[in-house]
Order: sequence, then C-alpha cells, then structure tokens
Amino acid sequence: MNLAEETTPSVKSSHSKLHHMAPIILGFGMFFMGAYALYNLLSSVNIGHVRQQAASVPISHIAASVLATGVGYFALIGYDWSALRYLGKRLPFPVVMMGGFLGYSFGNTIGFSAISGGAVRYRIYSAFGLNAFDVAAISTFVTLAFSFGITLVGLAALAIHPAALGDLLPWSRDTVRIAATLAFLVPMGVLTWLSVTGKVAKFRRITVSMPSPSILFSQLGFSIVDTSMAALTLYILMPTGTPDFITFIALFAAAALIGVASHVPGGIGVFESIILAGLPDTVPLDQAVAALLLFRVIYYLLPFALSVVFVSAIEGRLASGFLAKRLGPVSSQMEPAFKVVASVAPVAAGFTGFAVGIYLLLAAVVPASRKENIDPDDLLSIIFLEGGAYLSAALGLLLIVLAQGLFRRMSGAFWLTLAVLTAGAIVSTLTGADWKETLLLVVSAAVLWPLRREFFRATKLTQGMFTWRWIALLAALLVSIGGFILLLHQAVPYSHELLGQFSGDARLPRTLRTGLFMAALSVLILVYLLLQPARTRGVVVDEVAMKHAERIIALSGQPEGCLALTGDKTLFFSKEMDAFIMYAVQGRSWIAYGDPIGPKGAIPELAWDFFDSAYSANCRPVFYEISTKYLPLWVEIGLTLHKMGEEAVVDLTTFSLAGGDFRKMRAAHNKAVKTGLKLEILHPPHSAASIAALKEVSDAWLGEKHATEKGFSVGQFTAEYLAHFPIAIVKREDRILAFANVMSPGIWARSALI
Repeated sequence: MNLAEETTPSVKSSHSKLHHMAPIILGFGMFFMGAYALYNLLSSVNIGHVRQQAASVPISHIAASVLATGVGYFALIGYDWSALRYLGKRLPFPVVMMGGFLGYSFGNTIGFSAISGGAVRYRIYSAFGLNAFDVAAISTFVTLAFSFGITLVGLAALAIHPAALGDLLPWSRDTVRIAATLAFLVPMGVLTWLSVTGKVAKFRRITVSMPSPSILFSQLGFSIVDTSMAALTLYILMPTGTPDFITFIALFAAAALIGVASHVPGGIGVFESIILAGLPDTVPLDQAVAALLLFRVIYYLLPFALSVVFVSAIEGRLASGFLAKRLGPVSSQMEPAFKVVASVAPVAAGFTGFAVGIYLLLAAVVPASRKENIDPDDLLSIIFLEGGAYLSAALGLLLIVLAQGLFRRMSGAFWLTLAVLTAGAIVSTLTGADWKETLLLVVSAAVLWPLRREFFRATKLTQGMFTWRWIALLAALLVSIGGFILLLHQAVPYSHELLGQFSGDARLPRTLRTGLFMAALSVLILVYLLLQPARTRGVVVDEVAMKHAERIIALSGQPEGCLALTGDKTLFFSKEMDAFIMYAVQGRSWIAYGDPIGPKGAIPELAWDFFDSAYSANCRPVFYEISTKYLPLWVEIGLTLHKMGEEAVVDLTTFSLAGGDFRKMRAAHNKAVKTGLKLEILHPPHSAASIAALKEVSDAWLGEKHATEKGFSVGQFTAEYLAHFPIAIVKREDRILAFANVMSPGIWARSALI
C-alpha cells in the first residue's frame, strides 16, 4: 500500500502542482463567488433587522425545526445501514447509529464530507472488523447515494413545479417540466434495470455493482426522508411569501448539491446565495436571511455541538472519573467503539476552538453585542468598550490559530486554548458583553477539559503551522468579516476622521479600528510563521545513527526495518531515539519506506513530527509500502490511501507442500532435489570467499536482466549490508547458484523477510 498526500507521481510537473492545488482553488473560488453574490443580494439588508427577526421567531417554530433535523439525521444513519447491507457486513445497530451520526455531524459541518466523515467512520467501524477498503466503500456508497438521492428528489419536485427555479433558469416552464421529467425517469429507469438484472455499470476503469432492489428502494426512501426533512427544517423558519413546500424542495436540492460540490465547509455562502436568488421578490429579504442563519445553527452547529459533547462525555467516562462513577462501566459490546471515538478529539476540539474564535471576532465588530447605554464622556467606560473589542478580536484570532495545533494534538495548543477561553469569559464579564458570550466560553472550556489526554505532543506551536490551506482559510475569514463590516455600516459614509473618534456611541469608528486591528494582527502572525526556520530531525546515516537504528530494529521485531541498513535513506528519529522513519527525498516529496520502526506508543508523535517537518521544508510526506497497522493514524494526519498491491505472508510453523493445491510446487521441489540442488543458511560473519561467490551470482543476474542495483525498497549488494543477515543459498555441489538475504531482526525473531 501507499499513503500519499497527493495522487500524482511527478511532483515536478506543472500538472502535478495544479492537481494538488485544484481542490483549494476550487473550494475558495466557489466560496468567494458565493460570498460576492451574497454581498450583492444583502446590500439592501439591515443587519440589525436580521438579528431582530431571528430573535422573534416563535419557539414553536424552533422546536419543529429541531424535530425535523432529528428525523433527518436518523434517515442519514440509514445511509450507513444500506451501505453495510450492500457490502454484506453486519454491525450492532448502536454502533451504526454512532458511526453514522458522528460521521454526518462532522462531515456536514466541517466540509469535504466523504473525507472527514469517512475518517470518523473508519475509527469506529474498524474496531468491529471492517478494514480501510470496507469503510472507503461505505463512504463512496454514502456519497453516491446522497448525490443521486437529492438529485432525483429535486428533479421530481421540479417536474411537479417547474417554476421553482424560474428565476435561475432561462427556459419556459414546459421545457423545464419535460427536461426534469426525463432527467428523473432515465437514471431511475437505468438504476432499476441494473439492480433487477444484476448488471454491472462501467465507466472507463470504474466498475460499480448495483445494490439489490430491496437495498436500492430502501435507500431511495432514506434519501427522500433526508432531503425532505432538511428542506423542512429551513422551510419552517422561512417567512410568509415563501413558495409551497414541493417547489421549495427543488430550490433547496439545487442549493445543497452545489454547496456540497464546492467543498466549502458546510457550503457557507454558496448555499445561501442560491436560496436567496431563487426566492420570489415578495419574500422579505431580512426575514429570509434570519431563517438561513437559524437553519445553520439548528441543522449544522447543533448536531456538531452534540457530537462534541458526546465525544467529551465518552472520554470522561473512559478516564474513570466523575462520569464513570455516575454512569457505570461501558458495555462490552460498545467498549471498542467508545475507545476509538475518543480519538476524534482533535477534530472536535480543533473545530470547536475555530468556531468560538469566529464568534469572538464577530462579537468584536457587532456593536449590539456589548452594552452601550453608557455616558459617552465616561473615559473608563470608553476604555472598557474599546479594550473589550480589541481583546475579543485578539482572543478570537488566537483561538483560530491554536485550532491548527489542536488538529495536530499539540499539548501546548490545548492548554493555551483553555487559557484563552477562560480569559475570554473574564473579559466578557468585565466589559459587559452579552451573557450568552460568557456562557459559550465557559461551556466550551468545560467540554474540552475531559479531552486533555488526547493532546500529548510536546511540539513547538509554530512547527508545521504554515500551510496554504490554512493561509487561504484565514484570508477567506478576514475577507468575510470585512464584507460583514461593510454590510453592517453601509448607510454611514466613510471618512478618515472616523478612525479618530472615541466615545461610547461611536460604533462605526470602533468597528473600523477593530477590523484594522484584526488585519494587522493576522499579518504579524503570518509574517512570524513565515520567518520560522524549517526544523527537521532527519539524520544522514553515519556510524552512530546506524548503531541506533540497529538497536531499534532488534527490539522492534519488524524485519522491514532492516532496509534502513542499506545506508541510502535518511533516518528520522523520535525525540527519545526509540523509533525512526526511513525516507528519501525525491523532488518535493519525503518518501518514507514502510511503517515507522519502533514501539507502538512512540509512533503517533514521530509520525506527526515527520509530517510537520516535511511541510516545514516545503515538501510533501509520502508513505510507501505500509501495512494496515497504523491506518487510523494516517487518516487522522490527513493522508490519502492508495492500494498498490498485496503481500504474501507464510506461517512457516504450519506450512506444508502436502495437498492438491501445491502439487506443481511439490513436483518442482522434488525435481530440484533430484538434480542435486541443496538449500543452506550461511550465518554472519561471512567470509570474503563467500561474499565473492555471491557477488558473481549477483553480477550475472543483473547482467541477464540488464539492470543495476536499485536500493531503497529492495536492498542492494554490498558486503557491509549483507554482513547484518543470514543468507539463504542454493548450490549444486560446491557452486552457489542463487541466494537471498534473510532479514530477521533480533535474537528471538519470529518474523523475517526474504
């Protein structure tokens, strides 16, 4: 197998670079286009009115939307159930519920659903015997089922009400109805035919076996419920004048599909711009915007918040603390799932810190979030107002930066995040902020506290922080806040004198100063990170490094580690010098061979350090010919899995040539014995005469194959390298005809590579 940060083999080609950058360019291009469209659509909207409209939505409507969300997420769990039936796998239903709910709540909110949701599923389902390819198949099934399902539901709704997208499509209603009907019937007919007949769908090199009719139609039912409930969640919140529900579903389906395809987290900006553009002019725009904001909170943030609380509760329960005493021991059926769920803590904590950071940035620029019914000439109150806005902005930006460290399990980032949340709660209280802001910060700190065991890396916070994805994300965030400030104060003409006005009721000047402060602080942080020197612990092999490697290999029992002794690879040691990764640099890739060598407990931090060091050197980490042993770790780090082949493992304690399966091999063995061939094992140290005889065989083989010594993953012929191993030879009389070195690390080795 091969794990790589990208899929193209040549890192030097422009095509490779474009392929690597394409998701970032596409995602942020879609985001900025959506944000620009949204800004134009909202140019006449008063943000204050939007807040008032959101606050005035009846509690009964909120409750109904929450209920619709719950039903919709239960239907989403059905996607996983259908996928497992399709693969012929059976898991306990509570496990499927856990994997489905966490996968969708994380995937829907964070974005890149097939990736982030699949990573969560892998952790849970692998604990119950599913391998990486099973989970990849589940994620693919879920993605295709969602895409086909929401498309078919949207087309059916559009066929019934062709005017649903009248403002977005340049065609007549009859044309839209006919096109939607055909677009619905043709794929539905093809899917049904393939399912009933058991035929296989092929597209280029991709082959898809259709599910049985029972799975197909039950999944279609889940898709109908899922799409309908998601649309209903928003529809309940929409103002008077919104089209009927069937018409609205067509608009909702189009917006949701484009939002998911954009890979923008949650489709933010893209989804909203399409919904608003497709609504009739009779719908009050400020009320529609308020409904969309509430929809984001209810359908996205609420399930994600529940997932974070769930992960935190599981971690607290496993830690044998207060929750463990109150709730009792975990059942044997759910214990494997509970243990792996806690490992998604970095994602939960990182996105929580990021979201709270955004909230603090917005709170710093929204005047109504702080008390302003004060004496405009009261200097102390003005200082609290100004200082509170700056501190809120600084703390919010710091949380966003620290989120990178949380994703990477950095201990320092976790404790600093708790300190920032605590400081933010104190600042909010002292500056008279809305009590909800203080409560949010306190609750966030309380939820993160049980996760502290999962942040074990004592790595410098600036290590590996500079990535283009992070820079692009920060830029998009600052642009969004800038656009928000413009919308907030669009009615006030700008002049340079505004920046110098200090008083209790000087809302726009304070907002402008806070925005400039955010931008300046962001630039300072970025410049600081860019100026950090690249740090690496890669060690070119010398005698001392080789001795360390030999000791680690002997203790590890991992025969593939012996390839480090060729001397053609750089060794990346752990801080404790008890584990290492062997790698070579090719272009802008650090290509590691095999699994990390060393005790299992040392591997996570070593792998993260290798990942960060590669990025610090402006290179990509690649792992070649790895096993499935550390797949959860590679998924967490964010690498992509590619199957390159398979490895044969023979248990020599039970292997025999007896039986019909080995008839040809047995005949070949007997013939070799009759012709005088013998197998012997030469143990080191090897004599010069033996090495010379082996060199003749090696040179003859290379000449026959028109090849040269390769190295890296297959070893090489040198006396120094072969001196480490026993050598299996095949000879006739006294002449050596063939040989292979036997990599068997340690005195009590139980495994070997030939």
